[in-house]
Amino acid sequence: MGFFDKIRDGLKKTRDNISGQITQMVNSFTKIDEELFEELEELLVMGDVGVETAGFLTERLRERVKQKGLTDPALILGELQEEVAQLLMGDDALHTSTKPSVILVIGVNGVGKTTTIGKLASRLKQEGKSVILGAADTFRAAAIEQLEVWAQRAGVPIIKHAEGADPAAVVFDTIAAAKARGCDVVICDTAGRLHNKKNLMDELSKIRRVIDRELPDCDKETLLVLDAATGQNAVHQAREFQSAAGITGIVLTKLDGTPKGGVVLPIKRELGLSVKFIGVGEQVDDLQPFDAGAFAAALFDTQGRAPVQVDLSQGEPEEAGEWAEETPAEEEPAGEPAAQEPEGAEEEPGQEQAAEAAPLVWDLPPMEEGGQEPEQEPEEKKKRRFWPFGRN
Repeated sequence: MGFFDKIRDGLKKTRDNISGQITQMVNSFTKIDEELFEELEELLVMGDVGVETAGFLTERLRERVKQKGLTDPALILGELQEEVAQLLMGDDALHTSTKPSVILVIGVNGVGKTTTIGKLASRLKQEGKSVILGAADTFRAAAIEQLEVWAQRAGVPIIKHAEGADPAAVVFDTIAAAKARGCDVVICDTAGRLHNKKNLMDELSKIRRVIDRELPDCDKETLLVLDAATGQNAVHQAREFQSAAGITGIVLTKLDGTPKGGVVLPIKRELGLSVKFIGVGEQVDDLQPFDAGAFAAALFDTQGRAPVQVDLSQGEPEEAGEWAEETPAEEEPAGEPAAQEPEGAEEEPGQEQAAEAAPLVWDLPPMEEGGQEPEQEPEEKKKRRFWPFGRN
């Protein structure tokens, strides 16, 4: 399976939750108007993109539509993909050019921190780098034993102390071993406690002092591991750790098992943190380096689709004829809204029911003359506006 296929398959649930819902919504519009943008923003918020980032993306789309003179709603998804790709662009490379380089890995219990370290060590080893692990998360139960198992799987050495030992002392010994063995990369499993940020800050500050003293000119990365399934809580964790630990990048795990992968966008937009790796499966090679363009393409599933062009010289954008060309053949739209009535619309009882319900509006007379005409418009609008959300 290729690089793009892994990401595409891993993002299936997120893609269904975000672009799938947006596609259904867009297909219910015949023109690009303010109502479309409002519903788009609502769907983005529901897809764990966050209020601020959803508003930003929607505003950017308004500008794109105005600048390009777009009128066909079918083009919205492609424009949104480009905006997402631009938003996610950044320094997503792992900097390990010095020998040795140091990677500190942080994350709360249960996010997949130890698994990420093992997969990262295996990836770096496959790239031809020699790696050594340091078990500096000395206070979490079984953390040392878990990391030792992954060191064996990846085939890399590990430096460990007894449970409860000073984490900075473990980092010191790991750096000393890396120098003696000529290792390229040091990966240290560090604490991820958020209940007391002062202790966490003090511990990390001490570790940094050891690194700066022993390896003053080395490349240093501090990676925060987040569980994508936690949604907006992951953004909160990133904000807290960023203030306490000086994060240089994010590893987002468990993307294949959650529809909340849209959390990547607010992490980048609101916190300015680049995602460097994403986890899209359980296998060792399922930790993939992050690529903004590939991620956006997989999220919106536009692989191999040619961009659609709109000829503004043909007719008015409000006409249904333009919309009918973009609709799948099996739906057979006739250009009239009444042709897309839900099942049972042609039955007489349904219309009689609506007529009987009218007298419930006590302040208005029964709708005998032309009563159907004003009711059809809001009913169709209501169907078009809320139908996408019923598919959740």
